[in-house]
Amino acid sequence: MKEQKSWQARFSQAADALTERYVESLSFDQRLWKYDIAGSIAHAEMLAEVGLIGKTDCQAIKRGLREIGSDIEAGKFKWDPACEDIHMAVERGLIAKVGEPGKRLHTARSRNDQVALDLRLYVRDAIDLDMTPLLGELQAALVDSAQKYADAVMPAYTHMQRAQPVSAGAYLLAYVEQFERDRERFVDARKRVDVCPLGSGALAGSTLPIDREVVAKRMGFATISRNSIDATGDRDFIGEFLAAAALCACHLSRLAEDLILYMSQEFGFVTIADAFCTGSSMMPQKKNPDVMELVRGKTARVYAALFGMLTLTKGLPMAYNRDLQEDKIHLFSAHDTLKASLEITAAVIRNTTFNVDRLLAATDKGFMDATILAEYLVSKGVPFRQAHQHVGALVAYAEKDGRELAGLTLDEFARVCDRIGSDVYEYLGPANVVERYRSAGNAGPESVREQIRFWKTKMA
Repeated sequence: MKEQKSWQARFSQAADALTERYVESLSFDQRLWKYDIAGSIAHAEMLAEVGLIGKTDCQAIKRGLREIGSDIEAGKFKWDPACEDIHMAVERGLIAKVGEPGKRLHTARSRNDQVALDLRLYVRDAIDLDMTPLLGELQAALVDSAQKYADAVMPAYTHMQRAQPVSAGAYLLAYVEQFERDRERFVDARKRVDVCPLGSGALAGSTLPIDREVVAKRMGFATISRNSIDATGDRDFIGEFLAAAALCACHLSRLAEDLILYMSQEFGFVTIADAFCTGSSMMPQKKNPDVMELVRGKTARVYAALFGMLTLTKGLPMAYNRDLQEDKIHLFSAHDTLKASLEITAAVIRNTTFNVDRLLAATDKGFMDATILAEYLVSKGVPFRQAHQHVGALVAYAEKDGRELAGLTLDEFARVCDRIGSDVYEYLGPANVVERYRSAGNAGPESVREQIRFWKTKMA
């Protein structure tokens, strides 16, 4: 005879096989097993402390749960889809091992607060063990590369047009800043994850004298949820994690796009090691930055997870609804995808070489010293708007003749503005420009070295 589910006593019919297949989540939520077991052990200990179960029963429950954990790790545990989810699978396995005591474990607990606990523990670990350390590793790779190329001069772009010369190190450190904000978002989100919902029951709590604070303390939570209805009925902590993940994936995608462009023969700014590229099945000469293309492409998965989660929860009536079973799909997908993308991007950065000569050559054309010439005129007392017009006229003049600003004579400069002296040549040219940046946080080599010192101290 087929074993009856824990909730089927009031039903006159067993669940149809089609229903069982449709409602099961064990196929994907079994990865929560260690959180489910840890939460169950803490719950059993609390039940024993308040006298709701005996100490002997508590010891049997703990022993059985630990054995199940060992069986799962060893690949010996039999996952029965008829159990629906991880909670019922573990509970059924426990009862099979220890008998009657296992039937007492679910006292003052619902699968609603149980899964909310498991997910908060999962997200907390995702932040602590994956997101923040992997972001730190990527930042360290970027800082090391920035230190190596602090004196390399490259063109920076606005509107994908050459704008001003910068240190290649400054370019790399710009991404360090972006990933730091991503790290801070995860750390900040963790504060709202770090709330224990267990003891909220299905939605209204329990009439039994449980001690929620004890469970929270055992599980390392900062506090307990204040409202039992909210504790089981919302998943905004997952949405917030996914929002932080989406922004992080955005920054990874932008970095990937840069490297894809910069590796092309049209740019030739960087060389990515062969170990992180692939070839073509048809064109033998090809070396493709497929890894970075996939980092860019997999960003869509993270975005989809965020939009999926927001869509899943936007119309739910208070409180818990079975729709929330689908939250794990979005959470696991984004977590796995972002983790892999952070790992591979750090490896690519550590195995990418900047072609310094090609970078410098790219700054020789395009009047990238026009801004400093305008600021030079400001230092000579010319109002900036007037200086801007003078330099614009000089650029137009030089462009017609196929020259750069540094190629103009003093007489040619004087025809446009008599404030320009012979010292102007100490300002023109990309190498002179980057050495003359003065504002805090500028893109010159000295500022880069200062920023590197900051990051090395912070990361240490």
